[in-house]
Amino acid sequence: MPGVPFRIGVMQLTMEPLAEILDHARALDRHGFDTIWLAEAYPWWRKHSMEARSATAISPLIARETERLTIGWGIISPFTRHPIEVAMDARVTQEAAGPERFHLGFGASRIFMKEIGADEVKPLNPTRDSVRIVRGVLGGAQFDYDGPAFSAHVPALADDAETPRGAVPIYIAGTGPRMQQYAGEEADGLLTASITTPDFVRYSCANMAAGAEKAGRDPAEIDVGCTIVASIDEDRDRGREGAREIAGMYLANKVQNIQGSADVLLELAGLSQDEIRPIAEAMERGGRRAAAAAVSDSILEKCRPIAGTPEDCAAAIETYREAGCTHVMLELWGEDRQRQIELFATQVLPRLDR
Repeated sequence: MPGVPFRIGVMQLTMEPLAEILDHARALDRHGFDTIWLAEAYPWWRKHSMEARSATAISPLIARETERLTIGWGIISPFTRHPIEVAMDARVTQEAAGPERFHLGFGASRIFMKEIGADEVKPLNPTRDSVRIVRGVLGGAQFDYDGPAFSAHVPALADDAETPRGAVPIYIAGTGPRMQQYAGEEADGLLTASITTPDFVRYSCANMAAGAEKAGRDPAEIDVGCTIVASIDEDRDRGREGAREIAGMYLANKVQNIQGSADVLLELAGLSQDEIRPIAEAMERGGRRAAAAAVSDSILEKCRPIAGTPEDCAAAIETYREAGCTHVMLELWGEDRQRQIELFATQVLPRLDR
């Protein structure tokens, strides 16, 4: 049967201390997770006592600290680096990780676009040019490209050059239909945003499939990675608290930075801007714990987290899988995440057919 394997990974926020990120990566590697995706943070998080760190700088460090874990950029924005620079950074991670342990994710990142005054720019052309240039540079042949956003003119890679060879899987993050369709047209995978729900997975898969079919590709060969708020504990209420906090942070983000592009995502979750605005206001007043306190049980349920007991989490993962997700990316948050990683590994992963 054609298709991609079902995988379980973690979406790691790069606004945490490097030592913590590396500890999490080693634990994921040790406990048999498939991937760690680095969600590049931007300076907006300084308002909430967290500092942005570069995903491209962190990824080769993780590669050297792990043995089998695949590292993904989930995501970097084409507005932060010229695609030739992206290809250079990709080579470093390729070299550090070894074969088939690196995925490259591009996405507009509305929060960064807003910070640089580019929030009205359409992201499709910069993203498409970046994908094509990175593939062209990593391919090694002489490459000449002039696009509407970026150009690149790169000589051929010499046969005796000491460097990794070959391309890497490229993923496209898409919240709106056009970027999701583009993922189907040219990418190896589609990545969805935080607060993804099963209904949004189905919506995203339909858009991706439309793009794939337009390009004469098989949608079943395209990985669908879904970022889903998550936490776990043997006690159900404790197991939902981490998901409540990360949901609060991202719902506030969608009020303050990502209006418009997140409308369908929120609509399919049964959430409105008016309903979640008090969460953003609470985060402004008192930070992420105040935002978490403003996330009612009803709102948390609408976010459809992978959270609670191991049984709850396994059942939720299967719901996402049935909706079309082929790559669960747990946005794992809350107390003692090392123990949460162990609980997922020992009490959830064995329940899944992987």
